[in-house]
Amino acid sequence: MSTTEHLLSGFYEISEKDKGELVVHFNGRMDIESSTSILNELHSMIAQKSPALLAVDLDNVTYFDDFGALVLIELKNAMTTRDSGFKIVGTQGRTQDILSLVDFDAFEACLLTERKRSENIIVRLGDETLAQASNLRFLVSFVGSVFLSFLHVFLHPKSLRVNDTIACMEKTGVNALPIVGLTSFLLGLVIAFMSSLQLQQFGANIYVASLVAIAMVSELGPIMTAIVVAGRSGSAFAAEIGTMKISEEIDALVAMGFNPTLFIVVPRIIASVIVVPMLTLFADLFGVAGGLVVGVFLLDLTANSYISQTLQALTLFEVCWGMLKSVVFALLIVWIGCLRGFQTKGGADAVGNSATSAVVSSIFLIILFDSIFAVVRSFW
Repeated sequence: MSTTEHLLSGFYEISEKDKGELVVHFNGRMDIESSTSILNELHSMIAQKSPALLAVDLDNVTYFDDFGALVLIELKNAMTTRDSGFKIVGTQGRTQDILSLVDFDAFEACLLTERKRSENIIVRLGDETLAQASNLRFLVSFVGSVFLSFLHVFLHPKSLRVNDTIACMEKTGVNALPIVGLTSFLLGLVIAFMSSLQLQQFGANIYVASLVAIAMVSELGPIMTAIVVAGRSGSAFAAEIGTMKISEEIDALVAMGFNPTLFIVVPRIIASVIVVPMLTLFADLFGVAGGLVVGVFLLDLTANSYISQTLQALTLFEVCWGMLKSVVFALLIVWIGCLRGFQTKGGADAVGNSATSAVVSSIFLIILFDSIFAVVRSFW
């Protein structure tokens, strides 16, 4: 067996043996002052020589503390990532006592698990599948909890929190009326103006009223109202419940014997189902009013003729169809908002992420279900 020895620093010397074995003989103190330089030099040496086995000799160490143990852990991890061996020899006294408290296998397991998950796409795919399965399980559990809570309210009407329901109706409906009205008015004005550019060529100005009325009542009124409510109330529901989840208020309710779904979700669902159709009716009226402004001031129509044409174009079925869509949209908004709130985990940033996710998911589902309604309507 041949050996070559050379001194690299005042803290250790290297012995290079046959079969790729490298022995590091530490001497002196292994503490906070020496650990940084030792690691920098030995990491470079390991990268250059790529030994098959690294042996650490602690026989000449005069002082050893937790920083010395960290040096050994880092060296072992460096060898583990290269699929190489590592061993410690010459431990005695205080050094042996400290190393007996260190579980090197635990650090190696953490390192191997982290490396495996970062490189193995199959493991990552499995983790994502398990995460989605967990989300699906939570979704089914949440829907079942909501159903059981409504059944409990039906059997025990006094369990409904009426004051909370009224407060939610005010926040979701009354406070949203100005923005819904303004948005719908401008939308009706734009539709009337753009359609009049084409209808004027055929002398059919009066049919602007029919176009605006049908578009607002059956399509644009419900969907625009739902989008506004999703942005206002859906995000608010997710943020409120998410904050309660982070601050452990939900856990406190459970500990006190309250059902969080009955206590938090049911009042919001009832309030939304009541006020969103009412907001949709207001949106329809403001949209027709916007078209009326264009008809009177730009198309030389009288207010009576415009209103008469609007009433002739609309049917009770159109109004009920729009109300049905608004009820479904309301259920989607409050369901997604509360679900995202209960799924909140982490810190303050998680609350913002939940609110954002609630709005995006709600708008997507609103458009999706609106498309489904359109397909159903075509076969009606």
